[in-house]
Amino acid sequence: MRYGYFDDQNKEYVIERPDTPQPWINYLGEGSYFGIISNTAGGYSFYRDARLRRILRYRYNNIPQDEGGRYLYIRFPDGDFFSPTWQPVRKKLDFYRCRHGLGYTIISSRYREIECEITYFVPPREEMEIWSVKLTNRGKELLELDVFSFIEFCLWNALDDSTNFQRNLNIGEVEVEEGVIYHITEYRERRDHYAFFGAVGNIVGFETDRESFLGPYGSLDSPIAVREGKTSNSIACGWAPVGVHQIKVTLPSQHEERIQFLLGYKENLTQHKFIVERRVNKEGIPSLLQRFNDQNEVVRALEKLKTYWNNILSRFQVQTPNSHFNRMINVWNQYQCMITFNLSRSASYFESGISRGIGFRDSNQDLMGFVHLIPDKARERLLDLSSTQFQLGGAYHQYQPLTRQGNDEIGAGFNDDPLWLVLAAASYLKETGDFTILNEMVPFAGGGNPATFYQHLLRSLEYTLHNLGPHGLPLIGQADWNDCLNLNLITENEGKVAESILIGEMFVAAGEELAHIAEIIEKNDDASRFRKEVRTMVDRINQWGWDGEWYLRAYDDRGLPVGSKQNQEGKIFLETQPWAIMCGLADTERGKAAMDSVEKYLATPHGIILQKPAFTQFSLHLGECTSYPPGLKENAGIFCHPNPWAIIAECILKRAEKAWNYWLTISPSSREEISEIHRQEPYVYAQMIAGPDHPRFGEAKNSWLTGTASWALVSATQWILGIRPDYQGLIIDPCIPADWQDFRVQRWFRGVLYTIVVERKPNEKYELKVDGNLLSGKTIPVFSPGSEHRVEVTLGED
Repeated sequence: MRYGYFDDQNKEYVIERPDTPQPWINYLGEGSYFGIISNTAGGYSFYRDARLRRILRYRYNNIPQDEGGRYLYIRFPDGDFFSPTWQPVRKKLDFYRCRHGLGYTIISSRYREIECEITYFVPPREEMEIWSVKLTNRGKELLELDVFSFIEFCLWNALDDSTNFQRNLNIGEVEVEEGVIYHITEYRERRDHYAFFGAVGNIVGFETDRESFLGPYGSLDSPIAVREGKTSNSIACGWAPVGVHQIKVTLPSQHEERIQFLLGYKENLTQHKFIVERRVNKEGIPSLLQRFNDQNEVVRALEKLKTYWNNILSRFQVQTPNSHFNRMINVWNQYQCMITFNLSRSASYFESGISRGIGFRDSNQDLMGFVHLIPDKARERLLDLSSTQFQLGGAYHQYQPLTRQGNDEIGAGFNDDPLWLVLAAASYLKETGDFTILNEMVPFAGGGNPATFYQHLLRSLEYTLHNLGPHGLPLIGQADWNDCLNLNLITENEGKVAESILIGEMFVAAGEELAHIAEIIEKNDDASRFRKEVRTMVDRINQWGWDGEWYLRAYDDRGLPVGSKQNQEGKIFLETQPWAIMCGLADTERGKAAMDSVEKYLATPHGIILQKPAFTQFSLHLGECTSYPPGLKENAGIFCHPNPWAIIAECILKRAEKAWNYWLTISPSSREEISEIHRQEPYVYAQMIAGPDHPRFGEAKNSWLTGTASWALVSATQWILGIRPDYQGLIIDPCIPADWQDFRVQRWFRGVLYTIVVERKPNEKYELKVDGNLLSGKTIPVFSPGSEHRVEVTLGED
């Protein structure tokens, strides 16, 4: 069943009932100020870092779920009241609709005579959000209404806020001035920033102390201040600071009233923290409220936001015979890639924003689906990531976005990490042709002399070569891409033994890319050296990694194969099968055999599972993947992230129908009809779908912030559509399903706009024309920036 529908024209997903199976969320912000908002206005906001600059408090795993957010209460003269976002009062509404758009959410509802529409968004380049409220009286009588706003401030550091109560129940501070509530906790000492929550209207009262608003043992569904219709003008001093306005609204029949709420972040220079002693510098905030109290200014800001997103998405637009494909590629997949690039794995309904920050492996992969959108940001991210690399080539697995300091709790030693930097750099260079990045000087984590970005890439490969095991295959370290395949939890052997076939395959891919880059910049010795190492690794993997019908996954700490017919559980893993083809080490016979095994043993109606059979017993020799119940996460769950690898592999093998079936199976849009089973948002990819060993087979978890987004876009645009950036130009080599006779793409590449028209003509051979001129091969050369070109491709029988 569906809970809404796609409004393709407006690039929105429209939710028609509030009780979705899980909170279906959206994101606000695109620069430094971000927010999560659900279809019932749950969520929170933060500035740059969801751990260190959390603005609103949010309780994960709460009962009822998704409570805490951006709320309004509307009270009638007879004492009846409701929340126009359904939560937190949860009173039955006469009408409800939520429109999740690109960087904005609009929630509309009706209860009794009152219609309410709230538009939430962050204006471009602003460090604050707007709640634009429209109230309409559809009744026959004049109404005197009380409107109460509600937010709860987080005391900045989200970890301390949820743990260190002996302190944080004593530090909360606020000031209230001209309708604005200023959250100034710790401003007197360690902080130069504060939050503000303001409104312009007939404000008759406020609350800043949570208990004063809720009442003793009170709850958000029935606060005492709303029940009684009166606020007490409390000033929080310790305990739990909140932001509440009480606004009187006189609303004649068939008239409307608008109220603008602004919630934001302000940082002052240290020397300008105070105007006079202990008086907080609030410069700019009153004028900001006055500016956005003008409804025309709000409309202009929202239109500017929509224009921003339309311009971003215009970098790649497609017309194909399939509506699921069109809406995912044109809107939602690219949008998700942008959000995931911005936030990595920090803040979602499943990520608390406290522990993970920016992941090294995660962000390098995210960049691959983002780089065509804003190349300059991709460049900056590459340099940031490389600065968390150590002298010997390893890297911090995660770092905090605000401080750019590595996360010591997680540390390093995930031995696939360095290779992702090479693959991401190759993606950037192919997209932009900007080889100047290779000369940028970048520091190392832990000190030492800085080195060029190119030297950082060299050390990434050398790290792998310096960490080889008994079979000459890369040591796995703490883990590889599969964080839960922990082969070194216990070892009875001296020295390092556990090896990863996947890291070996990644080395082959990364080594080929860096060799090609080295040739372009005339570092021929480097190119020769790495090509030689690649050939050696290919031979070793084909000797020690082939199990007869598929590739092994690894060797454990005892030197025993993982992902082998010899194993009772976990006989075959997904990851190494497509990567053997993607990196080019598998010949056609082995490649087809490996992918046939994927189809035979791992493919399901809901996607490809990660391994089979599921683990039913915990093993210290395999690690966390054996700790999950069968069918979830890395224990035979449908881990969506590597599903696009299978799509790419099948495209390389020219098996279009298999590739298309795999794409369609996990596409959120095509799963919309089974939302009661899938349960997560039908407009974005999830990290995981429960596998057939689980009683909720087909149920998704961990939506939004997943590497699935990037790889899904890469597999669809670069391999199914076959429009693939390369160092020398743009490759056009589609692998489309048999029932597609044609498709069109508009794609910006290195400052050039290409209109690409592809047609299938079975009795002809492949043909490529640019502006009517026939070209040899399948690569469009690089043209001068600012030009526009028409590309015509004929797909024949070759």
